[in-house]
Amino acid sequence: MTETTHNPVTDTATDERADLLESLAQQRYFLRFTTRDLTDEQAGERTTVSELCLGGLIKHVTSVERGWAAFIQHGPSAMPDFTAMTEADFAKRADEFRMLPGETLAGVLAEYEEVARRTDELVATLPDLNAAHPLPKAPWFEAEAQWSARRVLLHITAETAQHAGHADIIRESLDGAKSMG
Repeated sequence: MTETTHNPVTDTATDERADLLESLAQQRYFLRFTTRDLTDEQAGERTTVSELCLGGLIKHVTSVERGWAAFIQHGPSAMPDFTAMTEADFAKRADEFRMLPGETLAGVLAEYEEVARRTDELVATLPDLNAAHPLPKAPWFEAEAQWSARRVLLHITAETAQHAGHADIIRESLDGAKSMG
């Protein structure tokens, strides 16, 4: 009989990774669930005074997750210098929040699924969740602050949850459907 050895350090890291990924998966599910049974036109419809639509929220969360995953791997060089962005740069980023001509809900969801798969793979294979990089330059970040991979994953999860809540309101305004309750 072979005896199994448990390493509390790696076992804890594995448990932590599983917890982080499960939390993120749950928030992704809630966000995607708001788009069930919708047409492309409905996914692009604004139902509140906000510029937000369901397809645009998913595009935005996809972009955010992709960017932060790149940050985990490559540091601040993977992100824009927000302090140097022009009005045109910000206008282009605003397209993340709407469905553009030719975009489909199926295409937006497929892109999100692919980014999620790559993020999950990254988390599973990261050598160290404590590895940190300085944050990119942005007026909303504390100067000289650093975030660990763990902190970035918590941020992605929080951002996804926040936008899942926005999506819930948009969907309920669209046709009365609710994600919960």
